[in-house]
Amino acid sequence: MKKIIGKIILFLIGWKVDKHIPIEAQRAVVLAAPHTSNWDFFFVIVGFWVLGIPIKVAIKDDWVKFPNGLIIKPLGGLGINRGSKKDRSSALSQVDQMAAFFNQMDRIALVIAPEGTRRLQPKWKSGFYHVAQKANVPMCLGYVDYKNKIAGIHYEAIQLTGDMNADLSKVMEFYGTIQGKNPDQFILDKRYLSETS
Repeated sequence: MKKIIGKIILFLIGWKVDKHIPIEAQRAVVLAAPHTSNWDFFFVIVGFWVLGIPIKVAIKDDWVKFPNGLIIKPLGGLGINRGSKKDRSSALSQVDQMAAFFNQMDRIALVIAPEGTRRLQPKWKSGFYHVAQKANVPMCLGYVDYKNKIAGIHYEAIQLTGDMNADLSKVMEFYGTIQGKNPDQFILDKRYLSETS
């Protein structure tokens, strides 16, 4: 039913979904970039419905409690404790909490916005990489391209090599071709740009 609803919504607004996706997307950390607008989340959810991918998004645990949880959980929200380390005392770090989701589910596409904000962020956060590494799953490159009105997941998953610079260089190379809703609020992380990018 979600797939049909998603297709109708995208058709009505003139968008499409690239259906050439890697099989690894069924169990992976999926990057969501560029993240420059609240509308990104809408397109990610609808796109994943059409593709039949089990979307999950880590969100502050308060949002998955009643009454918000009645809406947030069906949309893929998974609660994590985002308090300070001092507040959590002996609790798991956010990376550990997100990696643990992969022990609880066979099919999970955990969507993470690597920039961590909709504002211009010259240095991306690295948590997404550490989650994939700890969970021993690949990274997939999800995107919402407003210029071409298409959303999808790059057809080639990234199997982590342990060389973070090399792995993230591939990430930057791909996202250099995608345009967000507000292009002036997106920049590639220069620390991981190869000389040919």
